[in-house]
Amino acid sequence: MTLPDPPPATLRLRIDTDALAANWRALDRLSGSAEAGAAVKADGYGLGIDHVMPALLSAGARHFFVAHWSEVPDVLRHTDGATIAVLHGVTNESEANYAKATGAIPVLNSLHQAQIWLESGGGPCHLMVDSGINRLGVEPDQLGNPLLQRLEIDTLLSHLASADEDSEQNARQQGIFRQAIPQFNTRKLSLANSAGIALGSDYHFDITRPGLSLYGGVPRAELSEHIQQVAYLEAAVLQLRDLSAGDAVGYNATWRAERSTRVAVLSLGYADGFLRSWGAEGALQHNGQRLPILGRVSMDMVIVDCSDVEVQEGDFCQVIYGLPQASKIAELSQYELLTVLGSRFDRVS
Repeated sequence: MTLPDPPPATLRLRIDTDALAANWRALDRLSGSAEAGAAVKADGYGLGIDHVMPALLSAGARHFFVAHWSEVPDVLRHTDGATIAVLHGVTNESEANYAKATGAIPVLNSLHQAQIWLESGGGPCHLMVDSGINRLGVEPDQLGNPLLQRLEIDTLLSHLASADEDSEQNARQQGIFRQAIPQFNTRKLSLANSAGIALGSDYHFDITRPGLSLYGGVPRAELSEHIQQVAYLEAAVLQLRDLSAGDAVGYNATWRAERSTRVAVLSLGYADGFLRSWGAEGALQHNGQRLPILGRVSMDMVIVDCSDVEVQEGDFCQVIYGLPQASKIAELSQYELLTVLGSRFDRVS
């Protein structure tokens, strides 16, 4: 059975690829003598790998980072001579063989992973040193293990835990990383994420690894003047309703009209990354005019007050989605705001 193309989506996610490219160039410039890579894990931080990869490549990015091996094919489809590093490393022989077949480089995180890689035949790899985040990475007191000396390490990495804060941990981690460097013969060094770039040249080394800020996130105030919004969300009006004083809205009747109120029901909910935390202070807008959210966000819908705004069924309304501002409204991290975006959006760039 041949089905017709589905009708246009009632959700739109516009991706400003010019802003994305400009953000990479800004972060590359702020990285000084280091070269900026690009974290494109989680489907390009939720925006869609097929939209973000061409923009990043055209801007000049040549080092890409993903988390899972399942993410490699979509990135590989776009690259021509660029490197792909898999941050979770190799946990079994199958992953090691897949790395060799695709040319993606594993970031080894433990002695166990190093053993798997060597038993598969070895070859170029990266090595992650845990400098204090206690997440992935070889512990400092294990760096002298002879197993690691057998590795063909291209890049030695570590990851900052508190770069978005003025924390003593930043300098402490940098110091641990510097102590690890003389123990290995590597081509390149990498420590700074998006926020780490703003900490200055002592943190840049050879390759920086921006992620959040590529897509419009501002983890430190120093970056605010350099980073542009990339993601713009729009939801269609499904229905208009006229409420009388006393009428309740939504689950558990958490909002009740005090006067006659015109409301719009919009196509936007949990599966689209628009969670209940948006309800208390959240709003959308139409032609620049604010539409406060009434009651609770429900599974697939949100209801807004449009008493003072001219809105028609079928109109698209804009979600306030500049990441620093949206993070405060929704009480979600800027990372979450991007990566929770669902598959029902018509992504356009």
